[in-house]
Amino acid sequence: MKKKPKYFKKKNFSSGKPEQDAVKAKKHLGQHFLKDEEVAQRIGDTLTLNNYENVLEIGPGTGVLTKYILQKGKIVKAMDLDTESIHYLKNSFALEHPEVPVRDFEILEADFLKADLTTLFDGEPFAITGNFPYNISSQIVFKAIENRDLVPEFTGMFQKEVAKRICEKEGSKTYGILSVFTQAYFEAEYLFTVPPTVFNPPPKVDSGVLRLIRKADYSLPVEEKLFFKVVKTAFNQRRKTLRNSLKTFQLSDKLKEDSIFDQRPEQLSVAKFLELTQKIAEDAVSDK
Repeated sequence: MKKKPKYFKKKNFSSGKPEQDAVKAKKHLGQHFLKDEEVAQRIGDTLTLNNYENVLEIGPGTGVLTKYILQKGKIVKAMDLDTESIHYLKNSFALEHPEVPVRDFEILEADFLKADLTTLFDGEPFAITGNFPYNISSQIVFKAIENRDLVPEFTGMFQKEVAKRICEKEGSKTYGILSVFTQAYFEAEYLFTVPPTVFNPPPKVDSGVLRLIRKADYSLPVEEKLFFKVVKTAFNQRRKTLRNSLKTFQLSDKLKEDSIFDQRPEQLSVAKFLELTQKIAEDAVSDK
């Protein structure tokens, strides 16, 4: 008689416990499953649901947040890498939550960071939400920025420090590359803090929930690659003035006399970084 795969041997559903109890958080995936229903509902309510019909949830785990998203009556796709989570969501989630409408619900076993987002909803716009794994949360934001044409709204839970950094304004020590890149295209709002006690297993730090709403005009008035290069180069030496940190751009002596170069990168708003990029672009053209 063939032995059952280890995946199934780990489970014991004869005890009468919900099958979701068999889904264990994996440290290598950065999982901390949300167990507080009130917090899950609050996160679900962060979605404005304006002008779109589709929602992508990243890292649904046992579906604690998923059911509150489904109750909004939108088309929902949940994406996860965890085989146990996928198995539970496909086979038992609807049975354990008969009150939740699942007609427009699809579970995808995939890596969000490698997925082609243009094919998810046939090119239609969609919101992104979730209780994001801490170890890839910044990468998730960067990918959402790359696909901003498709993503009018982004909400969810991060490590508090990361959520604060994304939403931070100039003048703060935590204001940086992630802040500027995100706020160039989205209005960023920190919503509320979540303690470790509402997770299983509890993380060692607080979590924070934010909302990003894509700007009505999210096109940049400068060349995007140059803008990214200016911001990254400036913050790579954030303690130096821009005059010193941007030496690699071979700026003209006349441009370096501009007072903006007396400042450090954390002192510049997104608008000022765009202005700086424009000055550098014009300087490069006039220098030829």
